[in-house]
Amino acid sequence: MIFCPLYSGSSGNSVFVASQDTKILVDAGMPGKSIESALKLINQNPNDIDGIFITHEHSDHIKGAGIVSRRYNIPIYANENTWKAMESKIGNIKEHNIKIINNESVDIKDMHIVNYNISHDAAAPIGYAFYSGNKKACIATDLGYFSDEVKNIIKDADVILLESNHDVEMVKFGPYPYPLKRRILSDVGHLSNEACGKAIVDIMNDKQKHIILGHLSKTNNFPDLAYQTVINILKDNYIEIGRDISLNLARRDMPSDVIDF
Repeated sequence: MIFCPLYSGSSGNSVFVASQDTKILVDAGMPGKSIESALKLINQNPNDIDGIFITHEHSDHIKGAGIVSRRYNIPIYANENTWKAMESKIGNIKEHNIKIINNESVDIKDMHIVNYNISHDAAAPIGYAFYSGNKKACIATDLGYFSDEVKNIIKDADVILLESNHDVEMVKFGPYPYPLKRRILSDVGHLSNEACGKAIVDIMNDKQKHIILGHLSKTNNFPDLAYQTVINILKDNYIEIGRDISLNLARRDMPSDVIDF
């Protein structure tokens, strides 16, 4: 399988996931031209995309979904409540490209895609796990807290994009108005750097994992701070980078490293 965050952060999110026969975008929260440019940078053709899977209806996850779907005739997959919440924001979608997810899983060619509930202030937010052969990749961002459901589905994944959104003190003393600070720090907000580190400790087992820290806030975080906070928590729990896990950061404004696993 191949996994690559195209964009990750409060400005916009999109992830490319591929197996031997299937190519998927998870979210398209940047303008259509930006999505096209990112795919070109990793030598992928938008015409080959089999589906766009939406996690939730916030603009940083759906901004370019309608444009990309119309331009390349790509189906958009979302659960019913998310469709209702986003359909007025993405423009007209051809009937055959509207795919309502009614079950916990979808199969496209050689890829099995499972969705699971996450805690975020959206209509019906979900994360995704992608399976092909004996490989598994998971996307777990926009998490108000690290629930048992999320833990149980991602703990055996080979590759995980995991939210490390903010530093709690930066939120508390930062420029945001109080209601927005409360939202970010709540159980339907975002996962902090510290919570992310603890989540990684909770999912450690005998399987070596490649973890990518994603959805970093531009205002309430720094890449080095997120990385070092997580590293310190892992060290305190005797988890060694390179031996037990590999750890990377997803970039905000360009594709991150392509992981082929």
